[in-house]
Amino acid sequence: QLQVVESGGGLVRPGGSLRLSCAVSGFISDTYDYFWYRQAPGKERELVASITPNSINRRYADSVKGRFIISRDNAKSTAYLQMNSLKPEDTAMYYCKAGRSYDNSEYWGQGTQVTVSP
Repeated sequence: QLQVVESGGGLVRPGGSLRLSCAVSGFISDTYDYFWYRQAPGKERELVASITPNSINRRYADSVKGRFIISRDNAKSTAYLQMNSLKPEDTAMYYCKAGRSYDNSEYWGQGTQVTVSP
């Protein structure tokens, strides 16, 4: 069974940190890029960060550059999003996607909620 499962969300105060995890199963994920998206209430889904299978290329939205770090462990079929210096505007549902362009396949998780509040 193909699964993408996010975890690690929660409530944190401004300036705090969280690490999100994205665990995949049911397919070989080390040929896939990983993407983290977020969606706040009333807003469009936003691409936050991405990482290639070999971890060489990592991209970030301008809003999170210098604060968030995307990484992956192919042996564990897991991607991570380390979020530091969190701000209230980072509050959103965070989603993980495993995708690859050559066959247009992609798999989404159900999301994990991140709330940044005093």
